[in-house]
Amino acid sequence: MSSNPLHVTDTILRDAHQSLLATRMSTGSMLPIAERLEEVGYWSLEMWGGATFDSAMRFLKENPWDRVRELKVKAPTTPFQMLLRGQNILGYRHYPDDIVEKFVELAVQVGIKVFRVFDALNDPRNMEWAMRCVKKYGGHAQGAICYTISPVHDNAAFVRGAQELKAMGADSICIKDMAALLTPYAAYDLVKMMKAEVGLPVHVHTHNTSGFAIATLVKAAEAGADIVDTAISSMAGSTSQAPTESLVATFQGTERDTGLDLRLLNDIAGYFRTVRTEHLAQFETGLDAADIRVLLYQMPGGMISNLVSQLREQGAADRWEDVVRELPRVREDMGYPPLVTPTSQIVGTQAVLNVVLGERYKIISQEVKDYCKGLYGRPPADLNPDLVKMAIGDEERILVRPADLIEPGLDKAREEIGDLAESDEDVISYAMFPAQAREFLELRKAGMTKPIEEPRVFAAKPAAASGAAAAASTTAQAPLPPRPARVEHKSSLWKISNRVTGRR
Repeated sequence: MSSNPLHVTDTILRDAHQSLLATRMSTGSMLPIAERLEEVGYWSLEMWGGATFDSAMRFLKENPWDRVRELKVKAPTTPFQMLLRGQNILGYRHYPDDIVEKFVELAVQVGIKVFRVFDALNDPRNMEWAMRCVKKYGGHAQGAICYTISPVHDNAAFVRGAQELKAMGADSICIKDMAALLTPYAAYDLVKMMKAEVGLPVHVHTHNTSGFAIATLVKAAEAGADIVDTAISSMAGSTSQAPTESLVATFQGTERDTGLDLRLLNDIAGYFRTVRTEHLAQFETGLDAADIRVLLYQMPGGMISNLVSQLREQGAADRWEDVVRELPRVREDMGYPPLVTPTSQIVGTQAVLNVVLGERYKIISQEVKDYCKGLYGRPPADLNPDLVKMAIGDEERILVRPADLIEPGLDKAREEIGDLAESDEDVISYAMFPAQAREFLELRKAGMTKPIEEPRVFAAKPAAASGAAAAASTTAQAPLPPRPARVEHKSSLWKISNRVTGRR
């Protein structure tokens, strides 16, 4: 075993299917492989947060809290990780502090250990309360810096942001490259600088949209990155992450050897290959190759597909190139925000409006008005004063932390949802997503939701099946191959942090 292994977080249960398959993987599809995932020895499994919460209720008719509970039974020692949008929690607006705190408390109780906390504007004011809550309830607070390229973003600025997060109590720092803009040598320089000047474990997250994710992770590891995000190969590439197996093989026999078992990973990849092809094929994005446009226009892969869809709905698919040229102009007017949820939607939709209507800012979306007013936080750079004038006129801009202006909301949410809520978890689901949660809870009360089930395609053959009956059984119904002998491992989740900070 290497004395300095590169640790791996696999995104298969969250970002991989969110990036490739519209976040449609069900809990039932995850359960049959969970014990195998437990045996790998991952630093963590990213399996919650982002879009998984509302998608579970909206499309899968599942209780998102049950996903964590059910999987934790089968993977009790592997740390579970989630993506938390700071004051936005899992939604697209700021929530009051009491809602944020109760969400974090319940998430820790149900089984989440690592909270990757980020803000679309890298505004630390929008992250501090969530991180304080994570620390209060015993979670690992990972402060994330959204990586982007612009005239006002450079390594020194990212490091300053990381130092602010460290002062807030971050246990580790994530370089979050959501748009696949972090080139290999840029990754080397930034990680080297982070390690030297921040002094916390560094976790690198990137996507393969632009085609060089594995090279970026290799250079990041050479610079001293402690942990990297990958996705099992059958759910990797394109707008997802680099393949786990490829990274593991790359470092075998080196001082950064991950120590992970390629044979076990290969079995897991085979399972998810079948899930993808036999259950989720209808949700494929169609983006199956590297897309250089992300480098030219700083657009995440999911944003590209969303803009194309908007243009088609407007009967203006032929205006794509016009939108591509307009988007950087809108982003500049808005102070160069990193393009990640929700800013990618805000900037992209306004660019489409400007092009389709044939006049810049003829109609300004409510989200852009709120952004100009300061309701999303502090932009990285000054806004175009002409845009501010058109958007909010002579209204004063908000300079305080936006959540300071929001009244507590927990008691109000509890009163509104009434007896449909059977627990505080239901109340928080409603507080974040009122329409989706109410619909789900009404279906549950009417007995119209289904219990979590493993998909039939992976069920073992019935014991009575033999002879001709067995021959007639489809190969898709065959049980999983026998599990290899269990490899006992103790997660090194805290070893890295303790080694760097001197804690025990």
